[in-house]
Amino acid sequence: MSLFQILMLAATLFFAYQIYRHVHELDSAAPSGGNRSEPIPTPPSASALVDEADAAYEAGEVEKAKRLLEEAYALEGGNVETINKLAFVTAKSGDVHRAIRLYERSLEIDGSDDLTHNAIASLYRGEGVYERSEEHYRKALSIDPEYAQTHYNYANLLVDMNRTDEARTHYERALELRRDFPQAREALAELERQS
Repeated sequence: MSLFQILMLAATLFFAYQIYRHVHELDSAAPSGGNRSEPIPTPPSASALVDEADAAYEAGEVEKAKRLLEEAYALEGGNVETINKLAFVTAKSGDVHRAIRLYERSLEIDGSDDLTHNAIASLYRGEGVYERSEEHYRKALSIDPEYAQTHYNYANLLVDMNRTDEARTHYERALELRRDFPQAREALAELERQS
C-alpha cells in the first residue's frame, strides 16, 4: 500500500466517522419514541381557548367554559375581554368575590369600559355593598350617559337605597333613551303606585 493510498484510507475513515457522529447527534436530539414525521402538538392559543369557552357556555357548560377561560387567562393575563368573560362565568358559577376581583383587574387595565363598571356594580349591589355599586354606576354614566341600561340599573340600586326620587329620574331617562324598555316602564309604574 502506497503512502497516497494510506492517506486516502485515513481521510475516508475520518469522514465516515464525522458522518457517524452527525447522525448520532441527530438521533440524540430527536424526541424518543413515536413517529418522527408527526408534528409535535402545540398547545392551543388563548383566543382558541376563549372561542371554545364561548361555545361551551352557549351549550350550557358553565364549568367547562370557566376552566377554558382560566387557561386562556393563564396564557394572556392582560387581555380585558378574557378577564371579563372569566369574571362573568365565575359569577355565574357562584364565586362572586373572585368575579369582583377579576372585574377590578380588568378596570386596572381599562378603566374606561362602562360595561365592566356596570357588571361590577351589579355584583356589588347583589352583595349589598351599595356605596361601591353606586360608585361604579356613576363611572359608567360618566363614560356613556346615553346608555339606557345603566340608567335602569342605577335606578334599581337607588330604589334599594330608598332614594326613590333619584330612581324615578333615572327610570325616566332610561325610557327617554329607549322607548321599548318594558322593565323600566314597569319599575317606574311601581314607584308611582307606591307614592
